[in-house]
Amino acid sequence: MFEAEDIRKWRGHDVVDPEGHKIGVLEAIYVDTVTDQPSFATVTVGLPTRHRLVFVPLGDATVGPGYVKVVHDKKQVKDAPSIDTDGELPAEDEKSVFAHYGLAYRAGVGGERCLARR
Repeated sequence: MFEAEDIRKWRGHDVVDPEGHKIGVLEAIYVDTVTDQPSFATVTVGLPTRHRLVFVPLGDATVGPGYVKVVHDKKQVKDAPSIDTDGELPAEDEKSVFAHYGLAYRAGVGGERCLARR
């Protein structure tokens, strides 16, 4: 996994699937509040007049010149839970993002949110 400060430099770069198909553009990084490691990214997708942000896990992602390659295919990412481009993910919706990718969800020790935007 790459360091959190490194991945922040990739904001605005393409996000591609394992086959190299462009999914969208990296908008923000969300870190796991327990480990403070990059966990998810939001990707801008949609038509120019109807953009939205979808969530994609960063586990096993790789970076290259001008792109971040994720391990999930384009269709699965585009079908992921989304928010408006100026929206925020409500805490109660975090579980659905994890479930979409078949990942286990665990809130923080005190019940706090699992993901925080950085």
